[in-house]
Order: sequence, then C-alpha cells, then structure tokens
Amino acid sequence: MIQGKKIIVIVTASIAAYKSALFVRLLIKQGADVQVLMSESATEFITPLTLSTLSKKPVLIDFVKDKTGEWNNHVDLGLWADLIVFAPASANSIAKCVHGLCDNLISAVYLSAKCPVFFAPAMDLDMYKHPSTQSNLKQLQIYGNHIIPSEFGELASGLIGEGRMAEPEHIVEFIEKYFSSKNIFSGKKVLITAGATQEAIDPVRFISNHSTGKMGYAIAENFAQKGAEVTLVSGITSLPIPQNVKVVKAPSAQEMFEACHNIIEDIDICVFSAAVADYRPKEMAKEKIKKNSPEMVLELVKNVDIAATLGKNKKSNQTFVGFALETNNETENALKKLESKNFDMIILNSLQDAGAGFAHDTNKISIMTRAGKRIDFELKSKKDVADDIVQTILQEKFQ
Repeated sequence: MIQGKKIIVIVTASIAAYKSALFVRLLIKQGADVQVLMSESATEFITPLTLSTLSKKPVLIDFVKDKTGEWNNHVDLGLWADLIVFAPASANSIAKCVHGLCDNLISAVYLSAKCPVFFAPAMDLDMYKHPSTQSNLKQLQIYGNHIIPSEFGELASGLIGEGRMAEPEHIVEFIEKYFSSKNIFSGKKVLITAGATQEAIDPVRFISNHSTGKMGYAIAENFAQKGAEVTLVSGITSLPIPQNVKVVKAPSAQEMFEACHNIIEDIDICVFSAAVADYRPKEMAKEKIKKNSPEMVLELVKNVDIAATLGKNKKSNQTFVGFALETNNETENALKKLESKNFDMIILNSLQDAGAGFAHDTNKISIMTRAGKRIDFELKSKKDVADDIVQTILQEKFQ
C-alpha cells in the first residue's frame, strides 16, 4: 500500500526523534519516496546526516538552503506529498499547527498541504495530559488531521504512562490502513444530500433552518477518499466543495427532490443528511411584502418527503441511510423514521447533547440498523463521525 507513495516525515524536538530513523527506514523498505523535514531543535536529538542517508535525500531544515539563496519551496512540498507524518510531534509543534503559527519551514509546509496529515505525539506524561495539549489534539482532528495515539510505557523522565511516540511499526500500520481504505468503495455510486433548504416567501425572505451542511459534506468527502463516485446534492451552505465530489446545487426542497430523483436509479448508497424544510409557502409573493399591518398570515403547504418518496421504490441492492435530529423521545422517533422511510440504518443525534447538532464542528451519534443493532459513539469531530458512519455502512452492508 505504501509503495510509490510520496511521504513527508517531519521530525520535531523530542527524545523520541531517535525512533524516526527506524520509521524512515521502514518506509523506504516498503518502496515509499520519503522526504524528511526537521525543526532546528530536532537536530540536537538526531543528526540530519542519519536521516538523509536513510531517506536518500537531503534533509530540509530551513527555507533557504545553506544561505545560498536557493529556496526550499514550502508550497511545492505541500502539493508534492501524498501524506505528511509528524513523527515525533512535540507539544510545541502541535500547538503551532493548531494556531497557524508559521515561523519555520515545517509549519509552512503543514499550512500548504493538500494531503492527509498524521501526528504521532511524543512528550512527557504531564505534558501529554495537560488540558492545553489535549485540547490541541482535539482541534487538530476537527481540522481533519489524523492522530496516531501515544503509547503507554516508561518515559524519558522516568515516569510511567502515556506520552511515548507510537512505535515505528505501528505508525506504518496506521499509514497502510489509511491507504488500504482508499479504494474500498471503488465502483460504488453514492448520493449525499446536505445543507439547509430555503423556501421563498417573497424575493427577499425565506423559511429555512440552522443547518450548515458540515456533516453531509464530511460524509461526501470520506466516501470520495475511499474511492466512491460521489454526487453531493447540496442545499444552502458556505462550505468548499470536497475534492473528487460532484456537487449539484438544490436550494429548495423541490429542487433537491428533483435532483435526487434524476439520479437515484443508478445509486448504490444514499445518505440523506440534508435539513429539508417540511413546509413551504403556498404561494410566493412576486414582490417584496410590505409591512402594512401588525400581523401577517402565511399559508404553508407540505413539501415532498424526499427520503420517504425515494424509499418507496428502493431496490434490494441499494442502501439508504437517514438522519434523525431529535429533542425528545429520541430513540422512539428515530426508529419510527427508520421504518416509515424504508432506511437500512438511521443516525440519531440529539440537540440535548452538548456539541452535537447544527453549526458545531463536532457531533455525537448513535447508529441503529434495520436488523436491530445499535452502536453508540462518543462526541467527535464531524470528520471522525463521518468516518464512523462510512465504516459502519461498509461493515453492515458490504462485508
């Protein structure tokens, strides 16, 4: 899985830097093209000569090569890599990446990267457990980075606990697992609905909700990373289009239904994560409604139930997944939707849970299947939640 991959290994200041030599050697043995970057302080723990010999390339430390004026182009490096690994990732380097501090080559490359970035933290127990470090690690995940958990054992200080950098073999396993999942859904066509719909009252006003589309966009991105052909039917959002995802704009419920209906026949997996308005004004005023009276009566009619309508004609080889955002009787209401809309599984999240629901970068979900299985997950970044959802679909329906 690693053969031919272009991997940047970033070594920062930690006693665990001695493990970087074995890590680089393992990558090279598996056929990776490795470029090592080091912080200036890291050179006090292991020499650039060691890592350049193993990687068969000069180690890059500064923006300018030997003060000759020749530039180590951080943008080109960020675009070149298929994957970046901070190993070891010190508390300082983690904090810099979280806050976008860009005072050296490695942080500039990190900010320029378009590829997945992995962090293998390495520090003493108290530093690792400090709320600042734990908050920074969570924020890295919210940004879409991957954390390779520190391991338990004896530390340089003599303390016993978490904080050891994962062993080089384990880091390689994480990377292999990432690349092996890249084509898991190759040949599968996936439809995702996401974002809020807007139902026009007049040319100025509309009915909508607080959905940002973050959850649906994260799911679409995850499927695409795993090789699926993804169509994202998107309501109103301000999010960038995920890589390798086709987007169809559908501002209203009716437009979203029509967009889905046009392609559903050939779809293998459909995830209905959009927050679709249940009602729309019976008639849209052609001109802006003036404030001529203290009250206004707005007559509403029901929108088409996209998931239920498409679910009636779901084929046996199709997988439909829905969302239930609830405020009370969560499980009962979610199971009713599972049956009434002919879903194969439903994802429940509750507005009663802190950090879950609209606008947050995090979510807390439970997945219930038609077979009666329930899986509860902790609060995570929406990117990690998306991976949990996609992995569950894989395990329940395609393995």
